[in-house]
Amino acid sequence: MNEHFLGLGHVAVYTRDIGESIAFYEKLGGAVTGRGGVPTLEGEKKLALVRFGGITLELIQSPAAMPMGEGNVPHFALLVDDLDAAAEAVRAAGINTFLTPGKKVLPALFGGLQNWFFTGPSGEQIELLQML
Repeated sequence: MNEHFLGLGHVAVYTRDIGESIAFYEKLGGAVTGRGGVPTLEGEKKLALVRFGGITLELIQSPAAMPMGEGNVPHFALLVDDLDAAAEAVRAAGINTFLTPGKKVLPALFGGLQNWFFTGPSGEQIELLQML
């Protein structure tokens, strides 16, 4: 069965305001590759695909109230080659929603890693991840 899997298609993230989320991910260097909508009983569900860092996010703004807490997508990780430089680039883009004042270094976890979490406009957690 594995021969049918080609890789990660996208990560879906619920958003309160799709325009605000698109602007946020564009600040991080992302590019919108598609926009659309799906009719639902409550109204149109707005969708956008944003490509950056080798992944695609599907941003979803529902016309009905959506649960925005942990569980939909607790976080997604962006693999980086230099955590400090990546964090500085995020800050330089005008984003300073880091959850802690400093990075976390975990030398014994998964062969060693360091990470730092920040949040997007709808509360989604984004992990900057550098494997050591």
